[in-house]
Amino acid sequence: MRDRGTPSLDQLQVFLVVVETRSFAAAARRLGRATSAVSYTIANLETQLGIALFDRERTRKPVLTEAGAAVLSKVRAVTGGIDDLRASVKGLLSGLEPKVTLAVDVMLPTARLVDAVQAFETKFPTVTLHLHVEALSAVAQLIQAGVADIGIGGTQHTTIPGIERFQAGDVELIPVAAPEHPLARNPPKLTGQARQYRQLVLTVRSSFSEGQDVGVFGAETWRLADLGAKHALLLAGSGWGFMPEPVVREDLASARLVRLVLPELHGGFYPLQAIYRRQSPPGPASAWMMERFITQAR
Repeated sequence: MRDRGTPSLDQLQVFLVVVETRSFAAAARRLGRATSAVSYTIANLETQLGIALFDRERTRKPVLTEAGAAVLSKVRAVTGGIDDLRASVKGLLSGLEPKVTLAVDVMLPTARLVDAVQAFETKFPTVTLHLHVEALSAVAQLIQAGVADIGIGGTQHTTIPGIERFQAGDVELIPVAAPEHPLARNPPKLTGQARQYRQLVLTVRSSFSEGQDVGVFGAETWRLADLGAKHALLLAGSGWGFMPEPVVREDLASARLVRLVLPELHGGFYPLQAIYRRQSPPGPASAWMMERFITQAR
């Protein structure tokens, strides 16, 4: 098959306008061109593609042929990609980062994460967002290693050099267990009784710092890097442990879990901070994301 040439972006855009307006004359008015020029452009496009895009014989208005309908989605993809490219270049010229990598602590309430992510993608549609969800000090490890640009984590990073931090609220941690667990059926009266039962403890993945966990009181522990797995084991009655209150709120309301009353353990608050590496200050999009989390806390 002889190569008839490559369609131009202008030809594709004229094709889309004709499809949208369903008229060569209306397309000409929108584009500020003569109707004959629009018709000529479409004719050249059809010649280059080797197919008829519009049926001109059975109707006065241009109607897509079967081949034209198949080409339409491809043309929209091409022109959409060009629009994205132009927007991205505009952002780069204005100092906007092409991508932002965010690391968040698994303790961060899901509602806060969803709010920030959705708002970010609306505000910066040309910036690619990468997300890591980790536990405890693993968030700061990603920041220090340069894997993530910004993070929302706990305070386990305070000894890591070169980390800037800003308060971003907190989340309440409460001790819970399944209703059939001994600590739920018979609340202890004496300090230390909870230590007799297995505690489920959130810890850091082995690829990060070892020995990082929070709120360990039980003599026997199961250490989990996945908050979801910890939640499931608590529901199954495999132990007791501390959980973020927003995560177990519905479980408490439906009595799938019980808030434990322990003489020495009443729960507490897990502080959250927005952090970044001092040597790599956030760009406009990253800074906006950090401010979103900080504003949520206010």
